[in-house]
Amino acid sequence: MRICSLLPSATEIVGSLGLTGSLVAVSEECDWPPYVRDLPVVTASRVDTSRLTSLEIERAVREAVADGRPLYAIDGDLLEELEPDLILTQNLCAVCAVSAGELRETPAEVVALDAHTLGEIEERIVALAGLLGVPGRGRAVVEGMEATIAGVRERVAGAPPPPVFVAEWLDPPYAAGHWIPEMVALSGGREVLGEAGAPSYPTSWEAVIERRPKLIVVAPCGFDHERAAGEAALPALECRAVAVDSNAYYARPAPRVADGIAQLAFLIHPDLADDPGLPYIELAPA
Repeated sequence: MRICSLLPSATEIVGSLGLTGSLVAVSEECDWPPYVRDLPVVTASRVDTSRLTSLEIERAVREAVADGRPLYAIDGDLLEELEPDLILTQNLCAVCAVSAGELRETPAEVVALDAHTLGEIEERIVALAGLLGVPGRGRAVVEGMEATIAGVRERVAGAPPPPVFVAEWLDPPYAAGHWIPEMVALSGGREVLGEAGAPSYPTSWEAVIERRPKLIVVAPCGFDHERAAGEAALPALECRAVAVDSNAYYARPAPRVADGIAQLAFLIHPDLADDPGLPYIELAPA
């Protein structure tokens, strides 16, 4: 089967299933497994986020959405030339990738992989594995995720959950939604503003400070730890703050969120959980 993935998380899932060789095209944002960076790119963001601050990105996206302008350009000629049998995308977030509704004029089967919770992430992995004819591999990937999460829960079991704030965007700060509050809870923390299964939403640093978090995790969607640290103009804090690689381990509904849970447990309970070795940068001491 010839697969075109327009969604970084879908590309990662295909890779985890051992089917990277079936990919014939990806989106500009797809970067894992590393091999996919050499594949033809058929969609790209119309907003050059690499040159803008988080506030400028926020404004540009809001203006485009308000004007009804598409956020992504699709190379229809290249897509037609590559003749994929299956196109993977999403309908969850207009900012994240091309939506399924924008792909009406293609003979390929279009599948949207939308997930709001950790359970739904696992369900989408199993469902895609079944569609691709490798159901056993899908179950194995999910079992690996669950084993990692179970190990974390065992280490932090019984520990008092300190208040935590995960910033899913920086300017303005966004309270994290969907699966990230679940990640915090499984790691032995208590998200002070985000709600599991619900969308992220803009808030203020004043509102965050009022909740007195013991830890602030800077994890803007689409940023790695270095870019997050470089743009994190935080107010005066009386708690620890760290920047993490959200792009790889938090924002994408894909297998590596289990590794993000292991890192969160270490950041929240360093006396109980081992450091999984994922990158992070200290922004403010405890």
